[in-house]
Amino acid sequence: MAQNLFETVQNTRISLRQQQLHMIFEQFDRQTMHLTAAQRIEKYKKMADSPFRYFRGSAYLYYYDTTNFPSAFHTPEERPTWIMGDMHMDNFGAFQNENGDIVYDVNDFDEGYVGSYLYDILRMSISIALYLEEQLLDESAQQQAIEHFLQAYLKQLKRFQAKKDDALSLVFTQENTKGPIKRVLKKLEKRQRTELIDDITEIQENGERVFIWSDEIHPIDNALFEKITALVPNYHVKDIAIKHGSGTASIGLDRFYLLVDSHKDALNGKDLVLEMKEVRLAIPAYFLPYHTPFWSQYEHQGARVVGTQKAMHHLQDPHLAYVTMDDKDYYIRERSPYKRKVKPKNYRSLEDYYTTTEIMGKIAAKIHARADLDYSTIFTYHSEDEILKQVRGHEEIFLEAIVLQAMRYKHIVNADYKLFIDYVQQFEALHPDVSDEQQPIVAK
Repeated sequence: MAQNLFETVQNTRISLRQQQLHMIFEQFDRQTMHLTAAQRIEKYKKMADSPFRYFRGSAYLYYYDTTNFPSAFHTPEERPTWIMGDMHMDNFGAFQNENGDIVYDVNDFDEGYVGSYLYDILRMSISIALYLEEQLLDESAQQQAIEHFLQAYLKQLKRFQAKKDDALSLVFTQENTKGPIKRVLKKLEKRQRTELIDDITEIQENGERVFIWSDEIHPIDNALFEKITALVPNYHVKDIAIKHGSGTASIGLDRFYLLVDSHKDALNGKDLVLEMKEVRLAIPAYFLPYHTPFWSQYEHQGARVVGTQKAMHHLQDPHLAYVTMDDKDYYIRERSPYKRKVKPKNYRSLEDYYTTTEIMGKIAAKIHARADLDYSTIFTYHSEDEILKQVRGHEEIFLEAIVLQAMRYKHIVNADYKLFIDYVQQFEALHPDVSDEQQPIVAK
C-alpha cells in the first residue's frame, strides 16, 4: 500500500513537471520565437547533448522557475543591476580589444537586461555544478568551485567599493590571470590575426578575396547583398554570407558574415569579418520587472545588446553598431580571430577549476560594478554598494544559500533533462517528415 502511494505521488509530480515543460517550450519556441518544426528539432538536438547544454538552451525555463524563488539577498526592484542575463561557463572567453590586447571576459550579451544581480550569480553557479559534473567531478568539487566563484565575486565588489580597483579600467590579461585562462591567453598571442580569414575565405584568380562556401557558410542573393551593404556605408564590403550552425538559443535568428576592408581594427589589418546578427527581446525581460528608464534608451534590441557590451567591457570592439532590416533588429560586431574559451581539455587538475571559477567571479563583479552610474545615466547609484548592502554581515549565509540553491537546481535540471528527451522524442514522432532527415534525439 505504502509503495503504491509513493508511486502515485511521484508519478503526479512527474506529470505536473512534464506539463510545465511542455507549456514553456511551446510558448517560447513556437509562439514567441516562431521556430519551425525543423528549427526546433535542430535546437533540441543540440540541447540533448548533455544536461549542461540543455541548461544553456532553456534560459526561459530558468527564469520561469527562479523568479518565483524568494531571497533576502535580492536588491530592491527600484535599484536593479545591469545583468548579463545568460551567465554560464561557456559565455566567458578570450578576444582582442581595440588596443590590440588579448583579454578574457564575458562574451555574450544577447540577454542583457536589468534586474537583481542574483539571477546572474545563481545561473552561473548552477552552470558550474553542471559543467563539473559533465567532467565527472563529484559534488564536493562542484560546491567548492561555486564557493570560489562567489567568494571572488564578493571580494572584488569590495575592492571596487573601497576604490582599490577601478571597474572602468580593470581588464584580465595573462599578466593578472593564472591556470587555464592564462595558458589560453598566452597561446593566443602566437595566433596570427589572419587565421580566421584564411580559414573561411579564399583569394580567387582575379585577386578578390571571398568566402568559402560550406555546410555552415552559404551565399546570399544580390538583392539581399545590396540591402545589407547599404546598412554599412562606412565599409567596403567584399562579400557577404549567411551563417548557419552557431549557438543553441540563436537558432531561428538570421546571422550574416560580412567580409570588409577596414582600417578600424586594433592592428590595422586590412580584411576582417563582421558579424551581423538578428536579436530579439531578452529572455529575462519576460520575467523581471519592466524598467522604463532602461527601455527608453534601449527599445531597439540591437541597441540593447550593443549598450550592454559597451557597459560591461573596457575598450570594447570598435565595430559595434546596430541596424534594422525588414523590421528586424540586428547588431554588428567583429568576428574576432582571437575568440577562444577555456575547454575541458585545458583543465589539468582540480585546482585549475577553482582558479578558473575564481577569475570568473572577479569578472562577474567587474561587469556588474562597471555597468551602473560609472557608465550609464539610467542608474543613480553604484551597483556594488547595493549588492554589498544586501550581503554584508551575512556572507556565510549568502554562500551557503547560493550553493544550496545551485545544487538543488542542478538536480532539477538533471531530472528535467530526462523529461526533455521524452518530450522531444514525442515531438519528433509528430513531425516524421522532419525527423527522417536527422539522427534521432536520445539522452547522452
